[in-house]
Amino acid sequence: MDTIVHKQKKTGDGSISFPGGLHSWNPVTEVITIAAQVSGNRVSCKIGFADIESKFKEVSEDPLLTAKTYHKEIESAARKLIENKSYEKDGSIMISLKDLSN
Repeated sequence: MDTIVHKQKKTGDGSISFPGGLHSWNPVTEVITIAAQVSGNRVSCKIGFADIESKFKEVSEDPLLTAKTYHKEIESAARKLIENKSYEKDGSIMISLKDLSN
């Protein structure tokens, strides 16, 4: 796996990035979590695998491979939610099918 290096800006600068390889899969809840770096702070961005299956025609049996395949679309939806400050009570972002369609 390639290592992606992001230059860190000062904390509080409003920057949003998605460090590569920071994805996880919860088989119980069937939710994929990707990490975002927002102004130097880590934010968990979650999406249900069912929403990915509904949006995209070709999905892998491996949810993390599917997340990698569609990472641009998922990250774009997460970025919009972060910019709109659409945080859950726990500080995470929950991406829905509707968010992927925008």
